[in-house]
Amino acid sequence: MPYVFLLAAISFEVVATSLLKSTEGFTRLWPTVACLTGYAASFAALAWAVRHELPVGVAYAMWSGLGTAAIVAIGAVFLNEPVTVQKIAGVLLVIGGVVVLNLGGAH
Repeated sequence: MPYVFLLAAISFEVVATSLLKSTEGFTRLWPTVACLTGYAASFAALAWAVRHELPVGVAYAMWSGLGTAAIVAIGAVFLNEPVTVQKIAGVLLVIGGVVVLNLGGAH
């Protein structure tokens, strides 16, 4: 069950981060409310996942790493951000780090 909450935390964080540009520096009310609500829900779900059996380091690595990878993909597909070799290498390193931390945290 903690992994369900971790997945929810990642999803809320990705949605909130995707909304950042539409807030126009937190000057637009409803995108700002949606963005901040998404971040609050993300932290609440992450806290619940950590409280119920997931090690903090593993949970945070997955939350930040998978969220980062998803945001890079969303930026490339929906926000017309360029995909560079450096960006791909960075995402692969982040994912590799998450895998290594999970393997180390499982023992």
